[in-house]
Amino acid sequence: MNTKRKIEVFSAGCPACEETIQMVNRVACSSCEVSVLDMKDATVAMRARDLGIRSVPAVVIDGKLADCCAGRGPDETALRSAGLGQPLS
Repeated sequence: MNTKRKIEVFSAGCPACEETIQMVNRVACSSCEVSVLDMKDATVAMRARDLGIRSVPAVVIDGKLADCCAGRGPDETALRSAGLGQPLS
């Protein structure tokens, strides 16, 4: 059984991305494993495309693009609803 929630932040290093990274790190719990992925890396960009990411910053939680990131950008309330900051049972 996986005991960590996998959080991936897709970033281009812009100020909006940095703000999202700070928010995710602030909200993340001890069971959250946060990774920041650089969209300038071709492998990361390919994974982003496979996940349906069309703009950054974008947050993926346990392999699923957070609803708030599909078209309009990250929102703390929506990310919390998707599981950010909540330990796995």
